[in-house]
Formats: sequence, C-alpha cells, structure tokens
Amino acid sequence: MKRLYSSVAIGALLAASTATGQNINITGAGATFPYPIYSKWFDAFKQAHPGVQINYQSLGSGAGIRQLEAGTVDFGASDMPMTDEQIGKQKVKPLHFPTVMGGVVPIYNVPGKSDIKFTGAALVGIFNGTIKKWNDPVLAKDNPGLPDKPIIVVHRSDGSGTTFVFTDYLTKVNKGWTLGANAAVKWPVGLGAKGSEGVTGQVKNTEYSVSYVELIFAVQNKIGYGSVQNADGQFVKADTKTVSAAAAGAAKSMPADYRVSIVNAPGKESYPISTFTWLLIPSKIDDPAKKKNLVEFLHWMLKDGQNSAAGLGYAPLPQNVAKMVDKSISQVQ
Repeated sequence: MKRLYSSVAIGALLAASTATGQNINITGAGATFPYPIYSKWFDAFKQAHPGVQINYQSLGSGAGIRQLEAGTVDFGASDMPMTDEQIGKQKVKPLHFPTVMGGVVPIYNVPGKSDIKFTGAALVGIFNGTIKKWNDPVLAKDNPGLPDKPIIVVHRSDGSGTTFVFTDYLTKVNKGWTLGANAAVKWPVGLGAKGSEGVTGQVKNTEYSVSYVELIFAVQNKIGYGSVQNADGQFVKADTKTVSAAAAGAAKSMPADYRVSIVNAPGKESYPISTFTWLLIPSKIDDPAKKKNLVEFLHWMLKDGQNSAAGLGYAPLPQNVAKMVDKSISQVQ
C-alpha cells in the first residue's frame, strides 16, 4: 500500500495535537549543502502544520553527525554517508534517507572569465598546491588567455560533507591527490572559511581565488563556476539534468541503506562531482509526537517537497529511489 500522503491528510493527522495547543519542537543539525532547500521545506511544513517547528542548524555534516551522537539533536544531516565506525558510535542506529541530489562546483573569481574548464588533474594540482598560477600549462591547455596571476585557494575549515564529495572526486580521478576522501583534510595550501556561506563570501571578495561549493550557493551569489571533465572525457557544467544523469546508474543498483557514491559516474552528460544528500533519522524515537511528525515530514518531503528541488538548483530523487525511500520510512520505530 502506498503511503505518500497529501498535505491535507498530514494536516488532519496533526490536528489533534495542534487543537490542544501542543507545540512540537524538533531539532536538527548538519550539512550546509542542502540548507537552502531544507530551510524552504521546514518553513513550508510549519506553515501547513501549525504547532510543529523544525529547527535546523547549518553547521556542516561532521557537526551534524557529532551532535546526533551526543543526543543534542533529534536528527542529523550529511552529504556523506556515515561509515560503519561512525554508525557504531551512535546510541541508536541512524537510518539514511536521501532527500535530493546536487553538484559540487569549482567556483572562482577571475575577472573577465565566465566559464573555465577544469580537468581532474587541474583541480588536484590547484588544491594540492602544485599549480600556483592561473596560466599554468595544465589549465592553459583548455583555457587559453588565463591571466598570469597567483591562484588563491579557499577551502572549508570545518568538517564538511561538501569537502568529502570534492575530495572523493579528486581521489578517484587522479593519483596526484594523496590526502584521501574525508570531511576534513590537512590542506597543504589556501585559506580556510567556515561553511558554504563563508567559502562563497571569501571567493566573492577575493580576486583570483578558487574554491568549491554546492551549485545553489554559486547561483544565488552570482559567482562563476566551471565545467568539469567527466569520466567520458566531456567537459560538463552542473545543473539538474547533468546531476540526474550521474545518478541514473546508481539508482538502478541502490543499496538498501542508501549509502552510495555517484562521484565520477559514467555517461557523456554526467556531471562528475554529484552526490545524494541524506537526512540521518534515529531508527527508534522515544517521543511519540516527534516520531509521528518526523515520519510525516519524510512522506511530505517525498511527495510535495521534491517539487521545489529544481527551482533551487537541486535534482529531485529518481522516482524509483523515492519509492524505495517511502517504503523504508516504516523502519523508524
């Protein structure tokens, strides 16, 4: 039986609690990557369901996982799937629910340049410090006319799922990247900034700088972002179509726990630095009101919430994945 409820049906289910004046406060923390759409979703859910408040702090994936472990939030959010070790540290096993997909893009502030092409080798060289100028031959090969200016690297200073996705890509495309894939790495070069907002602001205000953020932050702040060479050798720019193309293969063989990477996926149209992002929901929630409302939110997110994804630069979940997730919600006890 399908359990994709309409907003009207959800409202009816919550009517009893709101009629008695009960306020339900649900707290979450984690990834900055999906913050724009989560903010919109939580506000829309609140407007349709008076008395239910979902408060979300955009602190980074690492912080979200730590706060979930500490029990200071009701749910977490991450752009990287938790490891078995991280899951083992949790008092209650968290379930991964993919929400939308997005692309991590290389942003830059190079006057007069609107579309710089980046190979994997170029991005590795920039972020490990071996490519120091914009007119380096590795970059100039695909981008004639770049200036003879030092590259100012900006990176995340906090534990970040965006960093994990970006370094996962660097690890998979070039042996020159030796720092591995992680939420936090010991960057050999560059300036640190906190959160996607901090990184975006730093690049916007610093000429000849470069960094990486989720697509929506580049679009909203009107910062140039480049095309990236994919596994088929094509230079592809991130948008909902190219991120969806990257997810197409993964969706066919999605693991039951949804912990999967779609970085450097095959296909001529696939954007290579693409990812799912996940809500981390405890498999057992003792507070019945919070449990009911988190479950109802997950159903709402799959049915109504997906409609606003593309407008904010995210790709909605493939239909077959959304159906799988809908069935998995029953695992929350």
